[in-house]
Amino acid sequence: MKKEMNRGTVLVAMSGGVDSSVAAKILTDEGLPCVGITMKLFDPSKLASDVPTPTCGTAAEAEDAARIANRLAIPFHVIDFSDDFQRNVIEYFIETYVKGGTPNPCVQCNRTMKFGKLYEAGKQLGCEEIATGHYARIDKSGSRPLLLRAKDPTKDQSYVLWQLSREQLRVTRFPLGDMTKDEVREIALSNGFCNATRRDSQDICFIPDGDYVSFIERNTNLQFPSGDFIDVNGKPLGKHQGMIRYTVGQRKGLGIAFGKPTYVCKKDPVTNTVTLGDNDQLFSRELTAKQINLIAMDRMDSPIRVQAKVRYSARPAWATVEQSDDDTIALRFDEAQRAISPGQSVVLYDGDVVLGGGIIQS
Repeated sequence: MKKEMNRGTVLVAMSGGVDSSVAAKILTDEGLPCVGITMKLFDPSKLASDVPTPTCGTAAEAEDAARIANRLAIPFHVIDFSDDFQRNVIEYFIETYVKGGTPNPCVQCNRTMKFGKLYEAGKQLGCEEIATGHYARIDKSGSRPLLLRAKDPTKDQSYVLWQLSREQLRVTRFPLGDMTKDEVREIALSNGFCNATRRDSQDICFIPDGDYVSFIERNTNLQFPSGDFIDVNGKPLGKHQGMIRYTVGQRKGLGIAFGKPTYVCKKDPVTNTVTLGDNDQLFSRELTAKQINLIAMDRMDSPIRVQAKVRYSARPAWATVEQSDDDTIALRFDEAQRAISPGQSVVLYDGDVVLGGGIIQS
């Protein structure tokens, strides 16, 4: 007997991948009325013939999602969000790089697209909630919803969800939060899903070949002139080939030899300089972040102890964090962290609970 038929309709963001497909399967098995939607993120007519095929929001993925939706007997729609994606994600990505930062487009996409534009479109179809295939959890038992790490630490995606507002979390479901990837694939295989064994993409969806420099050059009329490589004391070391070609922590592809391992330590778009140094000079104990979003509290009235991640793949590290104004936090780590990069996110944890986060400034 099906359960919860009196519950509101759930919009399932179906990317065409195995995770969102199994999320839809779990919800329909619970008796929840669902509507599957795939976001069209790219207009093929606007892509040059020599541009690598994106790995998300494509016609092929929409076809796979449609097959799964048909198998689950739920309504399915493809909605064109290509203009919104260009404006909210791609232009943000380019702007951050041009300013010397290292952006995380997945964070921006989740806030503005999946849980923003997509959910608003779903409401026009009568949906009251949204579900995705993210590996994270939400605790709605208290006065405010809390974002939690996934049960499987190897798949946890809470880092890229820190910008979600409490209002967005209240209407969100993460059906895979208590599952492992192997369990998800077993469900897909047992139900004959066409995407059951498809490998996960590790690339930025709109730059599948990883050549972000060519991508930016194709999508702007900007010129990125040569400038000085300098050491940490400001001494010129040679010429770089355009600041956007380098990221903090980079060692290979510098185009200059020093007879020892040398790394990018800093980029300065004002002076158009790239600072190089030893690996030891990449480590820092302090950072400042802005554009903060606090989930578990309204404000930090005093310094608190947290575990923090400065990139998706980083291990959580103990730090003390203090809020200095409405949009700024400062962290001091117990142990120095390597290659803290402006433009990336710092995400704060108390155990499994995501307290919030911000965009690293320095």
